[in-house]
Amino acid sequence: MNEEKVSLNEIRLKPRLSLFNGCTIIMGIIIGSGIFISPKGVLLEAGSAGMSLLIWLLSGAFAMVGAVCYSELGTLIPKSGGDYAYIYEAFGSLPAFLFLWVALVIINPTSLAVVGITCATYALQPFFSCPVPDVVVNIFAACIIAVLTFINCWDVRMATRTNDFFTVAKLLALTLIITCGAYWLSLGQVENLVKPDVTDGSQTKVSSIAMAFYSGVFSFAGFSYLNFMTEELKNPFRDLPRAIYISIPVVTVVYMLVNIAYFAVLSVDEILESDAVAITFAEKILGSFGSKVLMPLFVSFSCVGSINGTLITCSRMFFSGARNAQLPELFAMISVKQLTPIPSLIFLGATSIIMLFVGNVFQLINYLSFTESLVVFASIAGLLKLRHTMPENLLKARPIKICIIWPILFFIMCLFLLILPFFHNDPWELVCGVFLVLSGIPVYYVFIHNAWRPKMMETTWIGFTHFIQKLFFCVPVLSGSS
Repeated sequence: MNEEKVSLNEIRLKPRLSLFNGCTIIMGIIIGSGIFISPKGVLLEAGSAGMSLLIWLLSGAFAMVGAVCYSELGTLIPKSGGDYAYIYEAFGSLPAFLFLWVALVIINPTSLAVVGITCATYALQPFFSCPVPDVVVNIFAACIIAVLTFINCWDVRMATRTNDFFTVAKLLALTLIITCGAYWLSLGQVENLVKPDVTDGSQTKVSSIAMAFYSGVFSFAGFSYLNFMTEELKNPFRDLPRAIYISIPVVTVVYMLVNIAYFAVLSVDEILESDAVAITFAEKILGSFGSKVLMPLFVSFSCVGSINGTLITCSRMFFSGARNAQLPELFAMISVKQLTPIPSLIFLGATSIIMLFVGNVFQLINYLSFTESLVVFASIAGLLKLRHTMPENLLKARPIKICIIWPILFFIMCLFLLILPFFHNDPWELVCGVFLVLSGIPVYYVFIHNAWRPKMMETTWIGFTHFIQKLFFCVPVLSGSS
């Protein structure tokens, strides 16, 4: 429990995140299980180790340009909520609600469920000689999500320390992979990098290179998530851009070195045939203990960090939406004792656990890449719009003003990422993604735009809200909040 003495007129999210916390949040969310399991998505389209490494470098540069744009957005609109807050300010209520709707119902709970399943599968793997039963995986994943939700509800500092620990742990795990790769090369084992030449087999078709870049870019997803917690940074105008400028280059360098280590130890064919590259890597260089115990543990640690970081950040988006009266007021309430958005956190954790038992949640992920691209596109379009519509005094007062070339370049690249899948992916997946977004329109007009409610519904909801307030001792944000 927080030991701070809290006055009733100061019930709000407190600025308690340091620069280090900001860096670990960004890196902890970006570095998920993917770099351990299947970096072959880029290689499959790139065709060679050399082209693959170039794509990883370009993807990091792309993420850096986007993150720089978000650093201006975060200081121009210093509110928690990230993309939701920016879309709301730039384009109004309905577009912002559509993003909030998809994130609330599908994106965040599904993503957490998938990472939870991956975490549980690898954590349990050393204890089973056969494939882990699905029911055991789901129950263990539910326990992981429930524990992390409790930690986030109990104390922000405990949640950030948990995030710090697992981010450092996954960086150490990746450092071990890099060190093993360097040791392998020091023994003179350089065949995979020189015979054949690392550029042999490189794709020259624009479409294949574009799809490789598409896969690489999504490995950096999460670079904007610290913007969800702008109000909780101790010095947001200084630490938000600094955390971005530190984290993205670090992740890019780590990804590059890890991929070099993979290519040093494994051939291109071995990587393409592997279902979990880090496991295959560990088996070849560290033996049975590395592949059956050590690497699965690293993958689970990485997943736990990603789940925790997503819970910390995305719950603030629901909190922000409720403050704008686009979600029930309950989601904008804060625990008087813990000063955490307990209702938002519990809702996010509970819906994620429900997603574990609804069927093939992995199929839903295929529908969401388009949606996530659309959200980033809308936010950057919002930055360009605000550059022309915000009052001059507010524009001059913002601490960060990047060259207009960067948001324009990033806008064009985001447009490219939106259009590209229509020529390569199953169109049905993209149509489903569009319909998931548009399904929020009737919800908006029935529950947000329309102020009338049946008296029985209103009375029931008020009673439920009061019950939750008493249960978790939480109240709406009081004075002193922004």
